[in-house]
Amino acid sequence: MYYLPEGTLIKNEENTRYISSADGLREAMDKGIILEGIASLCGASHDLTVELPCGRGIIPRREGAVGIDDGTTRDIALLSRVGRAVCFKVVSVQTDSNGRAEAVLSRKAAQEECLERYISTLRPGDVIGARVTHLEQFGCFVDIGCGLPSLIPIDAISVSRIAHPSDRFTVGDSIRAVVRSVDGRRVCLTHRELLGTWEENTAGFSAGETVPGIVRSVEEYGIFVELTPNLAGLAELRDGIAPGQRVSVFIKAVIPEKMKLKLVIVEPCTDMPEHTRDMEYCFTGDRMEHWVYTPECCGKNIRTDFV
Repeated sequence: MYYLPEGTLIKNEENTRYISSADGLREAMDKGIILEGIASLCGASHDLTVELPCGRGIIPRREGAVGIDDGTTRDIALLSRVGRAVCFKVVSVQTDSNGRAEAVLSRKAAQEECLERYISTLRPGDVIGARVTHLEQFGCFVDIGCGLPSLIPIDAISVSRIAHPSDRFTVGDSIRAVVRSVDGRRVCLTHRELLGTWEENTAGFSAGETVPGIVRSVEEYGIFVELTPNLAGLAELRDGIAPGQRVSVFIKAVIPEKMKLKLVIVEPCTDMPEHTRDMEYCFTGDRMEHWVYTPECCGKNIRTDFV
């Protein structure tokens, strides 16, 4: 079974069938099926209320997440689920005098199953799906299954340097990532290896072309302009240019042996859309053992070994 980030099942036809009746909830309980619903309230005792088409469910605080009991997971992990999808397994189901279901649910049980049957099987180099949950200065947090979190450090998001993960991702994005390390239930991810090598990225560009780009930094010696998430070049200094600005650039030279692009900024692009290119993954397999970014003719050696 594949364990998906929270929110993936919420509109699923099978999920809808199970949560639409008390009998459906009982069937899911008997079969041990993981379901999803929307958390509508986190009470004073930090129990989560899940509104269901057939009634309501309660996730007691202690069942809200793995690690709540021992303090390794903070209660903010429960408060932040209000208004969002939560996964759960059904613990018990009763009906009131009006036939409405009153169910006790456990998100912790769903997460424990995910840890045992999925997370524990992951190895460095495995390529997995994830959903962006929140962004911090130091990296991007993602859900890798049943609300279990993982981190992509900012320097592992792309080769082209960014000031903040929001330069690359938006909360809610479904992405792919590579397992960098596994320590118990703690999984660290990397992302840049999926975005291609220097040669793969430069294959779409030639000297003499003028193309769009994003200014990533302004230094004393030049301006770094990103052409793709894994490719940036150095442009000559020009007044009035700031990080984050979208510009058109003339490609003066592509130099594989030095792994350099020489650029000239033509002008700012005020009409350029927010995202000039969709995220494109050069690697689409399920497992990666090695990744070498640099061309063979270059003296540098940027690589990742997963095994």
